[in-house]
Amino acid sequence: MRVKLLLLSILTSLIFAACNKDEELTLDLDAKLNFSSDSVLFDTVFTAVGSSTRRLKIYNRNSRAINLNQIRLSGGNNSAFSLNINGQAVSETNNLKINGNDSINVFVKVNINPTQQDLPFIVQDSILCYFNGKKQRIALVAYGQNAVFINSATIKNNMVWNSKLPYIIYKSLTVAENTNLTLEPGTKILFHGNSTMSIKGTLTALGTKADSIVFASDRLEKLYSNETGQWNGIHFYPESKNSRINYAVIKNGITGITVDSLSVNDQPKLLLTNTIIKNMEVVGFLGYQTDLTAFNNLFYNCGQYLLYGVGGGKYNLKQNTFAGYNPYFARKTAAVYFSDYISNTQSGNLSIDFYNNIVWGSLSNEFLIDKKATNTLLTATVKNNLLKINTNTLNGTNLLNSDPLFINVDAGNFRLAKGSPANNKGFDLSTDSYFSTYLNKDLNYKLRIFPSELGCYENN
Repeated sequence: MRVKLLLLSILTSLIFAACNKDEELTLDLDAKLNFSSDSVLFDTVFTAVGSSTRRLKIYNRNSRAINLNQIRLSGGNNSAFSLNINGQAVSETNNLKINGNDSINVFVKVNINPTQQDLPFIVQDSILCYFNGKKQRIALVAYGQNAVFINSATIKNNMVWNSKLPYIIYKSLTVAENTNLTLEPGTKILFHGNSTMSIKGTLTALGTKADSIVFASDRLEKLYSNETGQWNGIHFYPESKNSRINYAVIKNGITGITVDSLSVNDQPKLLLTNTIIKNMEVVGFLGYQTDLTAFNNLFYNCGQYLLYGVGGGKYNLKQNTFAGYNPYFARKTAAVYFSDYISNTQSGNLSIDFYNNIVWGSLSNEFLIDKKATNTLLTATVKNNLLKINTNTLNGTNLLNSDPLFINVDAGNFRLAKGSPANNKGFDLSTDSYFSTYLNKDLNYKLRIFPSELGCYENN
């Protein structure tokens, strides 16, 4: 009996020792951890104060153990997230060992009060893992305030969005071919980080003077109110057709609007009216051999160009104001630039109807039509515009190099002073096919009387 007890005691000791044997640690700088996901997304939308938990597995697929010197939340105790590691709710823990070919569970919890107005629409933090002299990171993302969240989605059926809640685009939104996304007046579409809206069908965004549609960043803090480069922009693809944007504000991105092809029918590829495009890091409107009809729009504060149309195309531009002032950029390019050329293999015919616009800014030359290709046709009618230009090739009905006397450039007020030379200089557009729908009133919905003021604002 004593022998049996002794053997049992020895066996138990050996088993216990085997279970607790310290594995040799690897200090290899190439060693790495693997995670069940490269980010943890909490896509629950709360209607009241609530919490949600997700599990993250951390794998050590090396043959030897890894000692995690520290695993912690980047935001520390101020984070909206909390961790549970080995049964303990913590914001960080130290010297956590993961044996070779083993794993641990980390439970991540988020607490959200969606009615808290100073809470971002998307709440972010990250888990930081330090070991062997290096760091690995796992992103944590949660939806904050009440909103409609779109995460890398494609719209394949006709849809109408309204103004009840803002729409937050995370990564991307695509409108599929032969699909119409309609935005009602007052709709707000806010983009997180480097998000993009891609139109392969039709975008019908018809705001009003009282309820403009907004395309902007989801960072609503005052610090970001005029910050450029916060989202990618709106891109219209070759399959898209018959898109309209009326009474919208498009701001604080990299490229406001990109259109990369001609219309597939007898309608404009994009009809852009009564819209403000501002604070773009690169360009307000980028066109590649495309078709743009644009009336009563205001473009200002863009890094390189307000409008850049290359490779030919068709441009019908009337009563727009292009204000090339760049308080945050050292711009060297004309604010409005047209060309028939992209490369030796990409060029096309260029047709421009340019009436009653203002093109002004800080450079000596802000308007340029640049014909480069030998095998293309250029048809340009440029009448009754105020242009800042360093040649006399467009004199006649155009007013050259006369300051339009904007009321307050620094405040973004590009209405004309009473003594402006652009007052009462407009060509009579009352026979234009778009007169009764768009050109009979200005950006402020004020009746336009001819001879009108140049640009998007009427002074009568």
